[in-house]
Amino acid sequence: MPSLCRDCLTPFENGARCPSCRRPRIIAHPELWELSIAHMDCDAFYASVEKRDNPELADKPVIVGGGRRGVVSTACYIARMRGVRSAMPMFQALKKCPDAVVVKPRMDVYVETSKAIRAIMEEMTPSIEPLSLDEAFMDLTGTARLHGVPPAIMLARLVKRMKEELGVTGSIGLSHNKFLAKIASDLDKPNGFSVIGAAETESFLRPKPVRLIWGVGTVTQEALERSGIRTFEDLLRWEREDLSQRFGSMGERLWHLARGRDHRSVKRNAPIKSISNETTFFEDTGHLDILDGHLWRLCEKVSDRAKARGLAGRVVTLKLKDSKFKLITRRVTLPDSTQIADRIYRTARALFDQVPGDGPYRLIGAGLSDLVPETDADRAGDLLDPNAGTRAKAERATDEIRARFGDNAIVKGRSLR
Repeated sequence: MPSLCRDCLTPFENGARCPSCRRPRIIAHPELWELSIAHMDCDAFYASVEKRDNPELADKPVIVGGGRRGVVSTACYIARMRGVRSAMPMFQALKKCPDAVVVKPRMDVYVETSKAIRAIMEEMTPSIEPLSLDEAFMDLTGTARLHGVPPAIMLARLVKRMKEELGVTGSIGLSHNKFLAKIASDLDKPNGFSVIGAAETESFLRPKPVRLIWGVGTVTQEALERSGIRTFEDLLRWEREDLSQRFGSMGERLWHLARGRDHRSVKRNAPIKSISNETTFFEDTGHLDILDGHLWRLCEKVSDRAKARGLAGRVVTLKLKDSKFKLITRRVTLPDSTQIADRIYRTARALFDQVPGDGPYRLIGAGLSDLVPETDADRAGDLLDPNAGTRAKAERATDEIRARFGDNAIVKGRSLR
């Protein structure tokens, strides 16, 4: 059985321990040296960076997010064991984990760490498709000749360097396509390395729930369950034409994925079409102040991500889902592109005010699309709002202060709602 020690990177055949360092952190699989499509997902990325930069937090539950009336961006694994989850209202998270240390997000630091991880990946392969700051697909096909070792060893070396040089950990999924590689990266978190080979694909998937499929959310899952589809085995009973007739283009995709087929290639520098953020409430709410506070924080995150990528957008989108799961979207095209949080928020809030009824809502989201380089952003100004330019300058100044002294240096009162 091809085997690899994840500590000293020694390849060997069979054995419960590494023959070189005698440690038991082994990954073994019949196709270990043959597979080349990988997904790397950092473990509780924001929280890991905070623990790295503040060693006093190492053994403490850490929540990254807003104030007591905000929401959880991410939580370390100690907090997750207590029941804390992303998008959970902060007051609820603190009930589950009252001794948690709450840290405001530092997007500039996370972006720099992400760039450093990307630089290590670039040494391995040019075929990298980032999905966010903390995860990416990689295609290492043909790189064994360049590096002199199989892709599995390069991937183990990647996460080893991430831990030693950057102080963060990641989990690797290795398979023969993107769909399975992403599933594999979630099988053994944190700091895991999992493999799904071609020979075992169907037997591995057959008993698994269809919610494993990337993009199958609550609404789609409920529609599938109404049709008697809960597992991949249920999907395999359906004819291709019947799935397409019942679920449209999604049905065609489901038929292929049920058999572990995914022909998508890893696309380097795939153009970003939009930047968005949303949160789902644990309890539906129609409380205007709560919704407004969430909307501001979402727009601020969209703005931070746009600035981090050097992008701006001309189309602002508001997304709502009511208590009956009805999806409501509103969008407007601005006279010029923007990356300013204040402008994104005011535009999204105006869209919110035009939505009939008062909820309650179970989800709210904001987005920015029709993206262009930031050099073309916020040039025209707002003739209907003469103070917009002043607020934009203030926001830029705030960004500089936060970059120098940390995100807590200046906090808007609106973000505490």
